[in-house]
Amino acid sequence: MKILDVLQKLWETSGIAQIAAQFSSDGVLQLIMIALACVLLYLGIVKKFEPLLLVGIAFGMLLTNLPLSGVFTPEYWNTAGDIDYAEVLRHGGLLDILYIGVKTGLYPSLIFLGVGAMTDFGPMIANPKSMLMGAGAQFGISFALVMAIPFFAPEVAASIAIIGGADGPTAIWLTKTLAPHMLAPIAIAAYSYMALIPLIQPPIMKLMTTKKERGIKMEQLRPVSKTEKIVFPIMVTIVTCLVLPSVAPLLGCLMLGNLLKECGVTDRLSDTAQNNLMNIVTIFLSVSVGATARYDTFLKTDTLLIIVLGLTAFCFATFGGLLVGKIMCKLSGGKINPLIGSAGVSAVPMAARVSQSVGQKANPSNFLLMHAMGPNVAGVIGSAVAAGFLLAVFGG
Repeated sequence: MKILDVLQKLWETSGIAQIAAQFSSDGVLQLIMIALACVLLYLGIVKKFEPLLLVGIAFGMLLTNLPLSGVFTPEYWNTAGDIDYAEVLRHGGLLDILYIGVKTGLYPSLIFLGVGAMTDFGPMIANPKSMLMGAGAQFGISFALVMAIPFFAPEVAASIAIIGGADGPTAIWLTKTLAPHMLAPIAIAAYSYMALIPLIQPPIMKLMTTKKERGIKMEQLRPVSKTEKIVFPIMVTIVTCLVLPSVAPLLGCLMLGNLLKECGVTDRLSDTAQNNLMNIVTIFLSVSVGATARYDTFLKTDTLLIIVLGLTAFCFATFGGLLVGKIMCKLSGGKINPLIGSAGVSAVPMAARVSQSVGQKANPSNFLLMHAMGPNVAGVIGSAVAAGFLLAVFGG
């Protein structure tokens, strides 16, 4: 074979030739998505916007939009009928195989197992009233649902609304069932707003509270016994899953992880769930979710609308938590700092840290972190319950 023939064959089978051949249509869109993936990599690596997830999502987006890479095949997943998993395993690309864990709900549930093992429900148990603020933060979900229904089918609107919970795994878990074709924009919006909490929440917090309210110092929480911490995840699982069976995989794993942490006899398992398992699943989840962001499905008007509605959901979730916090502040005679209501979104522990930061700027001797963790972990449970409710209503 002549050297020119070899070079010609290499050119014809290269992704560059594919982009050049389709430069008037698909090639341009692929280049835009490659550029967008690089921007997201920059935000994750340089700006540290939720890097543990955003870097993987961006790299998955990069891989899936490289021509002829064959790592992801949308045709396997964008089907109205049953998915042929045997065909995926035989002929699918690398990310097709990893994506099975998303489609079956395995990865989000295992992420919740790790989150549960890292979460201390003590502040919420010590102050049960904080659950009201976690519930108030779910207002963003209901508001966004009403806003999205005129533009999208009900199941898509429900998936968009869950962004208000500021919980990426929950958004993925719900969307993979209700609106799998919208998984990429919804997941990217959810994780982007989680990363931007320190920028989005403080202006809303300052707008809704006075400096006097932000400076309120709260009394130290009572100690929580080991027995309470062990009984809590068991009882929450029983009660919640009896009412909403559809949420059992997500909430069950969250509470199992917490039980492994608190029971005192499974330290090795708790450590594995918090570290090794969590890290492995995070890699698989982020890269395979990023693979769904292909040029032919992502670059649409609907994507921009989802991002706007997701931001609306998140802002109103913060508003709802703060509103309940202000009401409780008045009813308690000024003993509850309303700032902790903003931590009712389920981004643990970032939202609680933002409450602490804003409160300390108003009063340097103020320490709200543990108080804010009550609504924060209540928000984790609340968003999972909201997802289970939406799945039961719209999952048909």
